[in-house]
Amino acid sequence: MAILLPDLPFAEDALEPVISAKTIGFHYGKHHQAYVNNANKLIDGTKYAAMDLEEIIKETSKDSAQVAIFNNTAQVWNHSFYWQCLKPGGGGKPKGSLAAKIDEDFGDFDAVADALKTAAVGQFGSGWAWLVLDNDQLKVVKTANADTPMVYGHKPLLTIDVWEHAYYLDYQNRRPDYAATVIEKLINWEFAASQLAG
Repeated sequence: MAILLPDLPFAEDALEPVISAKTIGFHYGKHHQAYVNNANKLIDGTKYAAMDLEEIIKETSKDSAQVAIFNNTAQVWNHSFYWQCLKPGGGGKPKGSLAAKIDEDFGDFDAVADALKTAAVGQFGSGWAWLVLDNDQLKVVKTANADTPMVYGHKPLLTIDVWEHAYYLDYQNRRPDYAATVIEKLINWEFAASQLAG
């Protein structure tokens, strides 16, 4: 099965001024596309070519000889998931069952927002900050490089990309500003709620 670049769920300029069209153009059009291209080349002619993307990621995560396939396929998945976690006019606080679960597991919304910022800023080098469901408990975790919570049995609800290509054109070395502004103005809590319910 060919791995495809999914359509963005918004126009390239829809997240301005928080994330510029130029950043989205490079991030989606160059970086994400390159992971798709590389993944397809790497799986061509292998047993992985018949698997879906999540199967490939789970299988290759257990095999250090397949690290290139894992890195590229996981990055395809992580990025495709990340775009769903953002929306124009997003941010604010979640509602309904997700809000209740956050209150139950974190105490209040400010605690989960702070935990996401801390994970995003504290990830040394490239990686991701995630809100996940782990054994019916919401947690904030961070992963390095292409690593992804699904290989640890966690269910991702949302993510913030903290690779430099996600923010450097707009924020330079100010990763804390990027993380805080994404949480405040772009996070798609409805998507996160749909992942919790699904």
